Amino acid sequence: MEELVRQLKALADPSRLRVAHLLSRGELTVSELVHILGQSQPRVSRHLKLLTDANLAERMPEGAFVFYRLTGQGAGKRLAALISEFVPDSDPSFRRDLERLEAVKAARAAEAQAYFDRASSDWETIRSLHLSEDEVEAAILAAAGQGPFDLIVDVGVGTGRMLEVFADRAARGVGVDVNHAMLNLARLNLEKAGIKHFFVREANVTALPFADRSADLVTVHQVLHYLDDPASAITECARVLKPGGILLIADFAPHQLEYLRSEHAHRRLGFSDAEMGDWVDAAGLDLTRRIALHPEEPAGRLTVKIWAATKSERAAEPGTRTKQQKQEENP
Repeated sequence: MEELVRQLKALADPSRLRVAHLLSRGELTVSELVHILGQSQPRVSRHLKLLTDANLAERMPEGAFVFYRLTGQGAGKRLAALISEFVPDSDPSFRRDLERLEAVKAARAAEAQAYFDRASSDWETIRSLHLSEDEVEAAILAAAGQGPFDLIVDVGVGTGRMLEVFADRAARGVGVDVNHAMLNLARLNLEKAGIKHFFVREANVTALPFADRSADLVTVHQVLHYLDDPASAITECARVLKPGGILLIADFAPHQLEYLRSEHAHRRLGFSDAEMGDWVDAAGLDLTRRIALHPEEPAGRLTVKIWAATKSERAAEPGTRTKQQKQEENP
């Protein structure tokens, strides 16, 4: 009862109601809200603090930025979902807010497009070396199974494509990345696709912002070859998986295209089934499926590999030791 009263009080202020209405249309930063509302930064920050304290909004740091969105869980989610239904479209303040919101989104889209234009040549180079994305995505979906999943985590979200692929199979989805420009691009693509139950946030694969045993599916699509320590990344992904949860990795088989290292920042030139098997085993997972997608013309091109690993009940029990830990204890 006390929380409900606090939430209703938070929404009773006209400015906070405007803020909540704007957040119902997508994630926004403090500076964006300042521009839309025409209010000072301290005042907008105060409104946001009261909304977050009332569990109506959530704060998501992203480098030098902080994004806010309406809460995605609990009673506050249901209350927040009603806001747009009761806001009068004829009200001049709300109408002006939405006009300015469209201008903010247009500026964000232009920034994301500029980043995409700079990076797209690299992406097209890599795509030209293997089978079409449609074939790869179909194989990924088949390896994951039908679900449905409660929570999907996409590590190294990139353009947000993996979240789009799984949008109809999960109740919630979060994509993480360390690149702010890439996060903005993914955020824009999710908005364009009308996907409102999936979000993105800044995080490193070595320190995922999720509780132990919280995710049903973790996807790592074309990310591991950029990392110094892929094994640690797999261990961190395994930590957040529920018992029975699936880790899905898509990357390249071993190859000799050395220019991908020197010109495209690939730290590893593919992965073998043996090393991937060792890594998932050390992380307490069972490698359940391996798929190889070979190019039609193999010379000078890449084979895409998909590995699916499942977290067993035993691996999730407190105190259970992994194979690596046992070896360390009994050398």
